[in-house]
Amino acid sequence: MSSLKLVKIMNGSYMNQPVHDVTLPFIKAPKAGKKGLFITVDTRSIFGHDRPESRVHINSEDSVEYLDGTVDDVSVAQIPAERAAMSAVPRAMAAVKRDETPEQAMDRIRERFDIIDTMTHAVAKGVVRGLIVSGPPGVGKSFGVEKILEEYEAINKLSGETTTNTEIVKGAMTPIGLYQTLYDNSSNGSILVFDDCDSVLFDEVCLNMLKAVLDSGKKRIISWKSESNALRRDKIPDRFEFKGGCVFITNVSFAHVRSKKIADHLQALMSRCHYIDLELDSVEDRFLRIKQIVGDGMLDEYNFGPEGDAEVIDFMLEKASLLREISLRQVLKIADLRKMAPGSWRNMAEATCMRRNSEQTYY
Repeated sequence: MSSLKLVKIMNGSYMNQPVHDVTLPFIKAPKAGKKGLFITVDTRSIFGHDRPESRVHINSEDSVEYLDGTVDDVSVAQIPAERAAMSAVPRAMAAVKRDETPEQAMDRIRERFDIIDTMTHAVAKGVVRGLIVSGPPGVGKSFGVEKILEEYEAINKLSGETTTNTEIVKGAMTPIGLYQTLYDNSSNGSILVFDDCDSVLFDEVCLNMLKAVLDSGKKRIISWKSESNALRRDKIPDRFEFKGGCVFITNVSFAHVRSKKIADHLQALMSRCHYIDLELDSVEDRFLRIKQIVGDGMLDEYNFGPEGDAEVIDFMLEKASLLREISLRQVLKIADLRKMAPGSWRNMAEATCMRRNSEQTYY
């Protein structure tokens, strides 16, 4: 029997999830890898024997603290099988632990989404120039924003006004494409929504344009001084004033971008915008969000009734460690299967929505 030293990870990330103030048995010292600095720790107490050790990425060696205590290797290894299975979605590796009840957590989550609605109204009215919404995929970030802006556009059309015009941009975008899109939506009342268009957040040319677009000055002048046949063909000037608003909906956590150069640009964007982090970092929070939306009527059109809705959520809770994702989209996939095949939907969901052991990863 041997003893393992303990290390406290004060600031790091695992599988793109933030890790704060987590104490685990220490295996290997910090080492530089392709994705940055990482430390190797014993995670049998979390994942069981399937995952005896894991690499946690850290910002610097100052992000870890070596503790005086130790733990027996045997005591770490002798984990009941049921605990290993339950721990496949680890609470310790998720996010900052909050001392709150599930009801308080749901109130916190709902308040965040209510703030997004309020700030989207402010963008539509021209009170706010920029809004950044950051959070994990599949939790409904886009739905509320797009619904509110669609309502504003419809009301303005009915009233004969054209003050609000929204364009939603998804996918990849080049700097010249961004310049053209900004020009096309530069008039007062125009709103650009960058929905999972994260390429503009990792390109320095794009970021410099966006900083100009969101500047707090009275006039926001954007320029393109490089030769461009595309601009000349479309008769787009090399300089114009942008008067619209921008909303960014992204899975990227600005606080955890590793590139110092890009992080500085993103910090500049945050200083020019209202930045909302949904704080749905843990799997528990995502399930609470799912329960919240289902409770608000997300599955009403399926006519399952309260018991049927609960069956879908309970299935996801039971299979959480093997689901390909924990999201509102996954809820709809499983609900579709339940409606399509009432007697065999569980087997079908296991076959189509879950990972095999060979490709298993953990949230």
